[in-house]
Amino acid sequence: MTKRAARTGWQHGDAADRASAGAPGALLVIISGPSGVGKDTIIDALRERPRDPEYHYVVTCTTRPPRPGEVDGVSYQFVSRERFLELRDAGELLEANEVHGNWYGTPRVQVRDALAAGHDVILKIDVQGAQVVKERVSDALLIFVVPPSLEALFGRLKSRATESADELEIRQRNAAIEIARQDDYDYVVVNETGQVERTAVRIDEIIAAEHARWGERRVVV
Repeated sequence: MTKRAARTGWQHGDAADRASAGAPGALLVIISGPSGVGKDTIIDALRERPRDPEYHYVVTCTTRPPRPGEVDGVSYQFVSRERFLELRDAGELLEANEVHGNWYGTPRVQVRDALAAGHDVILKIDVQGAQVVKERVSDALLIFVVPPSLEALFGRLKSRATESADELEIRQRNAAIEIARQDDYDYVVVNETGQVERTAVRIDEIIAAEHARWGERRVVV
């Protein structure tokens, strides 16, 4: 059962007139979940799965510094706080939120262009940002990824060793709060430890089911 059946899915009025409609059937898919649940690893697994047309993976803007192994323009678009606020104030971000002391935002034109070209757009985003996009794009498909348990999640956060003790405590506290909001999403997927490929398959299945359900509908962004 999915709550998407209860949505009208269409936008009306001046806001929709100024917005851009994607190609028939192209979906905006939000993958969200608490820090440490494995969103990046899931995205990597999705990239390895053959698909025609391919998914378009949005590269989020952020003011936080790169972590070891992250590549500018691939992992994130790393920008200064000043540049980020310029983009936000110019309306060039679909959403913008401050999380753990850093700003994150979704480039609007990147989403519009990919949808117009007929690609399903995959947006990895935090809970705050997902709520904003949901309010602005009623047809967005929201998928929430959860860990098998909070204990497993906390273990993953500690093992990656990318935060200080204080930052780790904040992320653990926020994770519990974010998991409590999973009912706001259309689907909830458990990312079992060591089973990321199965998680990617499940997300592919959800997207395929949504295509079958909604057919040629056009997402307005």
